[in-house]
Amino acid sequence: MKKLLSIIIPTLNEQTIIVETLQTLQPLREAGHEVIVVDGGSIDNTRTLAAPLADSVLLSQSGRARQMNMGARFAHHDILLFLHADTRLPKQADTLIINSLSERKWGRFNVRLSGRAWLLRVVERFMNWRSCLIGIATGDQAIFVQRHLYTQVQGFPNIPLMEDIALSRQLKKFSRPSCIQTPVVTSSRRWEQNGILWTILLMWGLRLAYAIGVNPKTLKEFYD
Repeated sequence: MKKLLSIIIPTLNEQTIIVETLQTLQPLREAGHEVIVVDGGSIDNTRTLAAPLADSVLLSQSGRARQMNMGARFAHHDILLFLHADTRLPKQADTLIINSLSERKWGRFNVRLSGRAWLLRVVERFMNWRSCLIGIATGDQAIFVQRHLYTQVQGFPNIPLMEDIALSRQLKKFSRPSCIQTPVVTSSRRWEQNGILWTILLMWGLRLAYAIGVNPKTLKEFYD
């Protein structure tokens, strides 16, 4: 029996990029995989633009963890792939994922940031190396997981930030992640808008604060 993916995309006011993102996924839909967009209450045209290019467009309360969990509940297939709206999968992503799950229960892709600045190359290299070394993935790396394991760990915890880190910690108890070297390409807009060095310091600070127990609600205020 052919293994199929349910690709779950949380959105919030993404009308400028959602069409391009979904268009890149049409070959996967044609191959039998499904695309589920879970919108967190956009006030722009995100849902309208997404509807013709997705198998389902759901409306949820805002919050990335809440949205992704809703998408997983509506998913039909046994492999869940959580994809940010500003992230592009490589060609044959389905084959890469399915092959990797023959040995592991979950995984993620290497990430490449879209900008050209040399410092972004350093950032992405460090992100990929650290992720594979410690077995923790971020949402930008397109986390994928076998559905039964996702259900077993009760999905993403309903927290406003660090939901990807929290899920990785739970999944790692059962299996180290598969680290697919072929990268997804994710937008570097936050890095470029806020400054690369400042964003590095912010991310490190948030991770450290979360590790020592600071409430994610507090961290979200700094992230926004």
